[in-house]
Amino acid sequence: MLLTITYEGENAADLGYLLHKNPYRPQEFKVSHGRAYVFYPELSERRATAALLLDIDPIGLVRGKDGARGGGLFDYVNDRPYASSSFMSVAISQVYGTAMSGRSESRQELADSPLDLTAKVVMQPCRDGRTMLERVFGPLGYEISCETFPADESFPAWGESGHVNLTLRGRKRLRDLLRHLYVLIPVFDRQKHYWVGADEVDKLVRLGEDWLPDHPEKGFIARRFLKRQRPLVNMALERLAEANATDGEILPVCPTGEPTAALDLNARRLERVARELKARNVKKAIDLGCGDGRLMAQLAKDPQFTLIVGMDASHAALARAEERLRLKDAGDALRERVRLFQGGLTYRDSRLEGFDAACAVEVIEHLDPPRLEAFAGVVFGKARPRVIVLTTPNREYNANYPGLPPGALRHPDHRFEWTRAEFRDWVTKISERFGYGCEFGDIGDSDPDHGTPTQMAVFTISWKWPPEPYRLRYPNRADWDTRTVPIEIPEPCR
Repeated sequence: MLLTITYEGENAADLGYLLHKNPYRPQEFKVSHGRAYVFYPELSERRATAALLLDIDPIGLVRGKDGARGGGLFDYVNDRPYASSSFMSVAISQVYGTAMSGRSESRQELADSPLDLTAKVVMQPCRDGRTMLERVFGPLGYEISCETFPADESFPAWGESGHVNLTLRGRKRLRDLLRHLYVLIPVFDRQKHYWVGADEVDKLVRLGEDWLPDHPEKGFIARRFLKRQRPLVNMALERLAEANATDGEILPVCPTGEPTAALDLNARRLERVARELKARNVKKAIDLGCGDGRLMAQLAKDPQFTLIVGMDASHAALARAEERLRLKDAGDALRERVRLFQGGLTYRDSRLEGFDAACAVEVIEHLDPPRLEAFAGVVFGKARPRVIVLTTPNREYNANYPGLPPGALRHPDHRFEWTRAEFRDWVTKISERFGYGCEFGDIGDSDPDHGTPTQMAVFTISWKWPPEPYRLRYPNRADWDTRTVPIEIPEPCR
């Protein structure tokens, strides 16, 4: 079975940096029941193609692995060595695992950018018909084409084969393309060569968190990925619903009213926040209101961050974060570097102190407006990290959400949502009060009238808080002994 990925653009050979595979020599890897080979059949300044070829041992599939107990998984006559299936998904994760994570030491900016990519999956099972392929891949923004074949050229009456050569074209980040392929290739195949249990639910939620909660066929995808095991499917759908509720965003449409492909707004937010922290050389960061730990998981991939701490008021959210970060099975080094604790944002807590940066991503809108004063005092006044990154929805952009009544908020737990002017006014007052400089940013697709769906402020310390009390010297009338007295500075003058 064969998977090719083609990149068209300037310095196309950089595809090798993104895949972490040298384009100038073939490479071989041992995988389950066979071997995988990576090579580049096409390489030029403007176009590069990487091929992942799987050579599956058909005898090993029937007899089982050497030294393993029990027999094999399939009958002697099967299509496993030829049809793209769960074997291909496993090979993608093993061979392109670093690329799936989105890391690239030498080309990180390119790895974070959408690229003109084309993926061709040879012998993709298609027993559900081409329509289902379009319903699954279409909402992700791909242009789809299929090459079909007769089931047997000697017997035309048998009709077309149940397999196609599937081609997907789109402007995507490489990590997103690989994650889509990993999840969706086995969805169209009715057999899997590995045990499907709760671990597969974790994989589905982790790799689909940015696009699956809003996919119109998420039920079909979950059922097929989990081999129709109802308890696992229900668990996956429940966790996807929680992830969507946590995000609290609704997918927009174009200003013309035409539907767009799914916009991974939460992923954009997390990437932007991580980029702001990295640019300011942050090493110790705390995520205030960490939820299920998505930002922490992203920061944990970068060795620059030596301490990553998450705080949330919800024990259930912390349990999900612990599961996402795999802290139960982690070694001492990871447990020391990544930590979680329960707490509130409006109460003074010494555990919030000592960090280079604090993040509050889509958090403040969940606080009652009268509690914002306490939040500011705790975070800006007491914890006082040198960098604070804060994001919140832009209420003006709600006009782009179909079905959202005028004046309604994006999420039932939001206590308020600010316009751009209201947000800038609050940020400016907080900055002046606590001695921070501030920079504003926008996240998401921009509307000419309403701005972007998410607004961001990055605070950096500009002067010390609280200030040292000024002291005046005065002569003692008896011996001119010099003494000092503190003078309290009125708050408007600080």
